[in-house]
Amino acid sequence: MSQADLLDQDPVFQLKGSMLAITTLELAHNDLDRLDRQLQAKVAQAPAFFENTPLVLALDKLPEAEGTVDLNALMQLCQHHGLRTLAIRASRAEDVSAANALNLPVLPPSGARERLVDPAPVKVVEAEPRPSRIITQPVRGGMQIYAQGCDLIVLAAVSAGAELLADGNIHVYGPLRGRALAGVKGNTQARIFCQQLAAEMLSIAGQYKTAEDLRREPLWGQAVQASLSADVLNIRSL
Repeated sequence: MSQADLLDQDPVFQLKGSMLAITTLELAHNDLDRLDRQLQAKVAQAPAFFENTPLVLALDKLPEAEGTVDLNALMQLCQHHGLRTLAIRASRAEDVSAANALNLPVLPPSGARERLVDPAPVKVVEAEPRPSRIITQPVRGGMQIYAQGCDLIVLAAVSAGAELLADGNIHVYGPLRGRALAGVKGNTQARIFCQQLAAEMLSIAGQYKTAEDLRREPLWGQAVQASLSADVLNIRSL
């Protein structure tokens, strides 16, 4: 069975593939029991497809009549089926607040349109750049660290199964064995630096390479930097 067969439309949700190594689960119904049954059926069709799959939960198309989403319960349900939530896509204030409480990145709604605003002049205050987020302890498997609006600097090893996300650059001053996603909000100038390349996945602004691709790199196991050039993820020596 192909990936296209799995990503078909469903009355409750849609699973959509993308340029990212990340699946988007777009909810159209707030019924966790029903979602559980349907995900179980999908997993039965292709178990390997759902094994530790990075996921964006899209709540922006959920009808208002469906009520408030229990985001924590929804994430646990997805994790039970092998889907690891990296971020949500939302527009409702309650969904954004729930994501912030869980330290979960919030992506803008899909196909959002410009809204009319008061034409009165508004004083624009330029936001001060955020300082880099610095992690001094090893990042163990199952941990997820996100640097919102800044770079992420890790002064220790990153184990397999760990996930690093940053709106800016990612620096790892040790072995990088987990996943690293830089420029997660579309910054194509972001870079990833590490002292020892052993990653499960590298991604910059949606362009990615998995461990299968990275192991073919001549610089596998060495100190490298990753950057984008014409939508191609390039690996170079530090």
